[in-house]
Amino acid sequence: MARGILLAWIVIHSIAITSVHCRYYSQSKPYEPVKLQKTQLHFFLHDTLSGNKPTAVMVASANATGKPNDPTPFGTTFAIDDPLTEGPEITSKVIGNAQGLYLSSSQDKNLTLVMYVDLGFTRGKFKGSSLSVFSRNPVTEGNREMAVVGGRGKFRFARGFIKVKTNYLNITNGDAVLEYKVTVVHPHP
Repeated sequence: MARGILLAWIVIHSIAITSVHCRYYSQSKPYEPVKLQKTQLHFFLHDTLSGNKPTAVMVASANATGKPNDPTPFGTTFAIDDPLTEGPEITSKVIGNAQGLYLSSSQDKNLTLVMYVDLGFTRGKFKGSSLSVFSRNPVTEGNREMAVVGGRGKFRFARGFIKVKTNYLNITNGDAVLEYKVTVVHPHP
């Protein structure tokens, strides 16, 4: 028994004093300005909470908020996979999807969401690229603006904004069609 304890102590002690041979790697270079371009996009987002195949589903909610028939009470979080289309009709050509979360963040009568969404493009010039949105969305305002905080692919390092306008809203079930007019600045590919 004593030999086992001694052996364990030697192994642990050996491990503790053995030096680790690794280095932190860092490389810095002077910043060289890059040529930027401005891109404007126009499309529609279809957010469907109702029916057999919703594109937005509730994943969390607070126990004591909201009215009985309120589709988005305060504290409610939705996961989304909403289609992006060229026109306001759901039958329009699909150009991508909006995937992420939105949270009902207002306690008053004016519905406000906080959006954490990736707008991914699956067709056209920007296929394989996406824009990252992290912003407040005051739904009851006619024209509103959300921030684009980044992107990937052709939109790497993108910054900009989205002008959002509600094209259609069913206040009973929460289904909506939103018009997005995007302006972003990003490095020229």
